[in-house]
Amino acid sequence: MVDANTKKELSAIPLLKTKAGPRDKDLWVTRLKEEYQALIKYVQNNKEQDNDWFRLESNKEGTRWFGKCWFVHELLKYEFEVEFDIPVTYPATSPEIALPELDGKTAKMYRGGKICLSDHFKPLWGRNVPKFGIAHCHGTRSKSHWSRSFIS
Repeated sequence: MVDANTKKELSAIPLLKTKAGPRDKDLWVTRLKEEYQALIKYVQNNKEQDNDWFRLESNKEGTRWFGKCWFVHELLKYEFEVEFDIPVTYPATSPEIALPELDGKTAKMYRGGKICLSDHFKPLWGRNVPKFGIAHCHGTRSKSHWSRSFIS
């Protein structure tokens, strides 16, 4: 079950329409435009709420994403590299977001620093294909959830 705050956060992100992945050539370009629009809106929403916590960019094809994410705890800023690849079966399969610097440092991470997917996220993503995208992935694994991995 998704908590009320996450539902509110997700409802403020535009839904995507194009069901296409990197192998779909022209449709992928359309999908990528939708992804960027949703990400821009999500970042704007976060900034308006003084909740800016990540930066992302992608390669030219939009298949490899990388950047930084951060969390402030007890006046200390923790900053980490973030990276993920778009799966070939996207959007049917969600990206696996990784914080490589945390590899092996917490039980809440998979090998390579991949963030542990809860039993709740995979079914939520599956029910929302193709409407969910990268911004929704970050929204459901929002800063409060990621921070548990950062400092535990």
